[in-house]
Amino acid sequence: MLASKGYAALTANIPLQPFSFERRDVGDRDILITITHCGICHSDIHQVRDEWGVSLFPMVPGHEIVGTVARVGSAVQTFRVGDRAGVGCFVDSCRSCSSCREGLEQYCETGMVLTYGGRDAAGHITQGGYSTHIVVDERYALHIPANLSSAGAAPLLCAGITTYSPLRHWGIGRYHRLAVIGLGGLGHMAVKIAKALGTEVVVLSTSDAKRKEAERLGAADFAVTSDPQTFDTLQRRFDYILNTVSAPHDYSPYLDLLKTDGTMILVGIPEQPVPLHPFPLILHRRRLAGSLIGGIRETQEMLDFCGTHAIESDVEVIPIQQVNDAYERVIKGDVRFRFVIDMSSLT
Repeated sequence: MLASKGYAALTANIPLQPFSFERRDVGDRDILITITHCGICHSDIHQVRDEWGVSLFPMVPGHEIVGTVARVGSAVQTFRVGDRAGVGCFVDSCRSCSSCREGLEQYCETGMVLTYGGRDAAGHITQGGYSTHIVVDERYALHIPANLSSAGAAPLLCAGITTYSPLRHWGIGRYHRLAVIGLGGLGHMAVKIAKALGTEVVVLSTSDAKRKEAERLGAADFAVTSDPQTFDTLQRRFDYILNTVSAPHDYSPYLDLLKTDGTMILVGIPEQPVPLHPFPLILHRRRLAGSLIGGIRETQEMLDFCGTHAIESDVEVIPIQQVNDAYERVIKGDVRFRFVIDMSSLT
C-alpha cells in the first residue's frame, strides 16, 4: 500500500481537515499520478455535506485531477513516466455491460466506480484528488493536450465534459440557437464550447452582474430572468436550452422559451425535486432531457477539442489550506468561474 496525504471530510457538515490514508499498490495496468492540480466542483460540496444522502465517510473529495505520471505498471501501454495525465469523475466500471462496451461507462449498468465516495472492487471507499497522488487503471486516465495549462485543464474533466457531452449528443452547432441557464463553473464552459461549435449562444442569468463576462466568453446575447418581461420577449426563441443551475427553480417558464420540438437538457442537480407543469411540454411537443458526464473516449475527444480551440476553464488557483473558505465562496457564487487547488501546497 502507498501512504498518501490529503484533505478529508471525516463526517458530514464539518470542515475539511488534513487526513492520512493509503492507496493501493500499482498493478500491472495501473499508473501512479502525482497530483499537481485538482478542481473544486459544486458536487464536492453536495457530497461533503451529504446533501444527496449517499455520501460515504471519511471522504477525500476531488474529481477534476491533473498530475504527472510517476510510475507505470508492467503492462501499461498508453502512458509513460513524466506524461501529464488526468482523472475525471470515475475510475472504473464493469467493462462488460452494453453501456461499457459502447464507451458509455458513465451509464454502466452495474454502476461506475466514482473517483471518490464510491467503492472499488475490493470494497474500499475510493478517495479523490484533494491529495498527493492517485493510482488508476490506465484505461480510466486521460491525456492532457500539451498547450493547455494544468490548472485550466483540471475543470475540463468534469465541467468541460458535462457540457460537451450533451452538445455533441444532440448535435448542437451551426444554425442552432442555444440558451445557457446560469453562468458558473458549468455555464461558462458551455458558452466557450458551444461558441467553438459555431452555435449562437444566449446566457440567461438572474441578474445583470455577469453580462460583460458572458460577452467576453463569446455569448451573442444576455437576458435577465428576474425580469418577467424576459420570458415574453424570448418565447419560442431557442432550439435548445442547457440548464446548468443546481439551485431549485421552476423549469416550466424556461420550457416556454423553446421552439416546437425544442429540448431543454438538465446538467445541474438541485438538492430537492423541482416544479414542472406539463403544458409547456405538451403544447409544443417539447422535450425535457438530462445528461451526466461522458465516457472515457468522449472525454478524451473533449480534451483534444479544447486543445485544438485553446479552451480552458477560467480559474482561481488556491492553496489547499483555503478549501473551506472556497466552499463558502462557491455557494455565494463568488468565483470566476472555478476554484482549482494547487496541490503542491499540501506538501
